[in-house]
Amino acid sequence: MTFASMNKKKEASESAKVKNLHTETRHIVIYGYTRQELNKVIKHFEAQLPEFVKITIDTSSLVTKITLTGMDSGVELLRFNMNRYHSNLNQIFSQDVVATEDKTVAQVLGELLHERELTVSCAESCTGGNLAHRIVQVPGSSSYFLGSVVSYANDVKTDVLGVPKSDISRDGAVSKNVAEAMAKGVAKLMRTDCAIATTGIAGPEGGTKFKPVGTVWIAVKYGETVVSECLHFKGDRNMVIESATNHGMVMLINLLRNTYEMQDDVNDD
Repeated sequence: MTFASMNKKKEASESAKVKNLHTETRHIVIYGYTRQELNKVIKHFEAQLPEFVKITIDTSSLVTKITLTGMDSGVELLRFNMNRYHSNLNQIFSQDVVATEDKTVAQVLGELLHERELTVSCAESCTGGNLAHRIVQVPGSSSYFLGSVVSYANDVKTDVLGVPKSDISRDGAVSKNVAEAMAKGVAKLMRTDCAIATTGIAGPEGGTKFKPVGTVWIAVKYGETVVSECLHFKGDRNMVIESATNHGMVMLINLLRNTYEMQDDVNDD
């Protein structure tokens, strides 16, 4: 037998073994970590994984999808182990889990709204319609998404959404009061149960000492409850827009799940 034929026989044998292996996949989607931060948190978990389980991590604009893929011949034992590792991941990121399946943030938000027969609208300044774009990418979103106002100019904020001119004059367009007024205004205009509003400085220009590029105020409304947060996102213009979009949707998800934690007071001067 030649060396080449021996190699072919070996490859055929290994291929047959792989075909006989069962594959199990588990997913978890979390929010709030950069890849560098995630590497530190998950380092010990990765070290404990056996050779037959592979982990892949995909992080973009603070949204991370972790995928566990296991291959083994014993189906029941593999499923048991995969469920155990999946449960461990959920415990590690218990406060940050968006989904335990392979779903986008917009899909998770859409399912919550659809299940509860709620509607949502958006008032977007710095995100420029990206929230609406992401929401309508989900099939069936017409059952819960009514529309969006891209209030890029201050006149649109005041004339269409009813934001008091005094709030903009006193606090600036990128502020808590303006973000909350935008959320209330679009919910009233569209007659929706929920609303998400964004106002910020996406860059690369427009920042100041007290409100640098990447500063975004996001307000979310559900029923009579309105919450708002001031974020300082890193990256270029597109990264700030994507991060603000993700954060707004996650805020509403947490509010709907009754897991929202209020942000500490922020000096808005």
